[in-house]
Amino acid sequence: MLRWPSRIGAGALLLVIAYLGVTFVQVFQASRRDDVERVQAIVVFGAAQYNGTPSPVLRARLDHAAKLFERGYADRLVVTGGRLPEDRFSEAGASARYLRSKGVPDSSILREVQGRTSWESLASAARLLKRRGMTDVVLVSDGFHAARIEAMASELGLEAHTSPTTTSPITGTETLPYLGKETLAVAAGRVLGFRRVSSVGHSLASD
Repeated sequence: MLRWPSRIGAGALLLVIAYLGVTFVQVFQASRRDDVERVQAIVVFGAAQYNGTPSPVLRARLDHAAKLFERGYADRLVVTGGRLPEDRFSEAGASARYLRSKGVPDSSILREVQGRTSWESLASAARLLKRRGMTDVVLVSDGFHAARIEAMASELGLEAHTSPTTTSPITGTETLPYLGKETLAVAAGRVLGFRRVSSVGHSLASD
């Protein structure tokens, strides 16, 4: 027969498992949902770039954002992402260059070039947008990213909608590790706050 401390521990474990299970379902559902509507700006999350050329993952995000721009969902595009010390180009710089090649006017592109994490990029983009009186945005990234970036945007005071790219090279069972990682990140962020979780994760990565 289980003693009370063991019962409490087993009960707590079941609650954690249930919480993670529900969060996983929510992350999965968000990955398949497109909430695009007319907004003030489209924010594109960065990914790897190679000497100024967007990686396939980043290119898929940019192609999707360019289509939304062409269809009139926003008059401004915000590209995000800084650069590593050895890089010549920032992710935002490579993204802006690519969008110009797709016919997006440079005057319509805002650049966030400091962020090294999703939180840093979105926080910096939020400051940039708020200085211009903009808070209503569509967030473009891979689907598995949608639940977390929407929650982060809410914490940063943005009215956000998500519109995942449909042409990402990360598909099928390849998305499962990403969905698992995002589940943990969303679960922790809801309890501790996404700013705090990002700071802890960045510190650990720097050690």
